[in-house]
Amino acid sequence: MANKQISYALKPQKKLDTSFLLVVVMLLCYGLIMVFSASSASAHYQFGDAYYFIKRQFAWAIIGFIIMLAVSRVSYKTIYKYALHLMVVSIILLILVPLIGIEVKGAKRWIGFGSFSFQPSEVAKFAIIVFLARSLCVNNEALKTFVKGFLPYVCIIGLLALLVFIEPHLSGAMVIALTGFIVLWAAGAKLAHFVAIGIPAVAVVVVAMISAPYRMARVTSFFDPFKDVTGDGFQIVQSLYAIGSGGFFGLGLGQSRQKYLYLPEAQNDFIFSVICEELGFIGAALVVVLFALLLWKGIKIAVSAPDRFSKLLVIGIIGLIAVQVVINIAVVTSSIPATGMPLPFFSYGGTSLVFILAEMGVILSISRECEK
Repeated sequence: MANKQISYALKPQKKLDTSFLLVVVMLLCYGLIMVFSASSASAHYQFGDAYYFIKRQFAWAIIGFIIMLAVSRVSYKTIYKYALHLMVVSIILLILVPLIGIEVKGAKRWIGFGSFSFQPSEVAKFAIIVFLARSLCVNNEALKTFVKGFLPYVCIIGLLALLVFIEPHLSGAMVIALTGFIVLWAAGAKLAHFVAIGIPAVAVVVVAMISAPYRMARVTSFFDPFKDVTGDGFQIVQSLYAIGSGGFFGLGLGQSRQKYLYLPEAQNDFIFSVICEELGFIGAALVVVLFALLLWKGIKIAVSAPDRFSKLLVIGIIGLIAVQVVINIAVVTSSIPATGMPLPFFSYGGTSLVFILAEMGVILSISRECEK
C-alpha cells in the first residue's frame, strides 16, 4: 500500500521552493566569506598562500551547488527505491574505515583514493534517515510496540552509531543517534519508549567519555577551562576570548585576533567564535536566524509533502542540520564539553559541504511535489 502511495503521488509541479533555495544560498555565501576570513592567517602560515583553504572550499561549493540543482530535478521516489542499497553501502564503508582508512590525529575517519578522500560517516548520516523514512512508511504501525517495533529500530541506529564511534568519532555517533531518534519521534514513537532507553543511552555515553583519557580531560576542563589555560582548556578559553572580544558589533570583518594561531583550526569547528569576534552579536544572531529560517521552511515543506516517506525524509534532513548546529554552538560557547562538530555550511570541509548541499537538493526535489 505504501509503495502504491509513493508511485501515485501528486503530479510534480515545475517550480521548486525558491524561498528555501534562497536561504540555502545565503548560508552558503555567508559560510564562504567566513571560511576565507577565518582561514587566511593559518593558510598563509602553513602553506604560504592566504587563499589555500578558500580556493578548495569554493571549488567544493560549486560542485555541491551543481549536485544540489541536479538532485532537485530527480524525483525523491528514486531515493525510496535505493534506500536499502544506501544503507548496505554505508555499513560496508564504515566497516572498511578501520581497515583502510586514512589516520589523522589518531583517528581514522576518512577513506582516500589518490588525492580524493571522504568521510563515510557523512554517508551514514543520510543513509539512516532514508532507511528509517522508507521502513516507517511501509510499517507505519511498527512503533506501537516496544520490543517488536521500537527496539529493532533503536538497534539499527545503534549499529551505525557504534561503527562511527569505533573510528573513533563520538560526536558523529551522537549525531546519527539523535537524528535517528528525531525521525522515530516524527513517525509517532511513544515518549515512554524514549524514556525506557534513556537511562541505558546515558550510561553508554558516560562509559564512552571515561573510556578515553582525552575525552575525560575535555569533560574536566569543561567545568573549569581556565584551570589549564595552556592545556586541555586552551581551545575553549581562546573561543571564549574571541566571543567576548566581539561585543555587539564585532571588531570588523577580517579583524579577528584569535585566528592568528591562537584558536586552533579556526576555519573548522570553532568558526562560530571567529564570527562572534569579527561581526559581534549581530553576525552571530544572523547565523542563528538563517538556520532558524532553514528549519522553518523545511518544516513547512514537510507538512505539505505528498506522502509519509517524503515527510519523514525532510524532517530527518532538517533534524540532522539542527542537531549539528546546536552541538557546534554549544561547544564553542562552553555550554557542553568540547567535541569535534563542524558548523553546517560554515566549517571548512569538502565532504560535509557537498553532502549537505545534496541533501538540500532532496528537500528541493520534494518541494516540487508539495501541495500549494
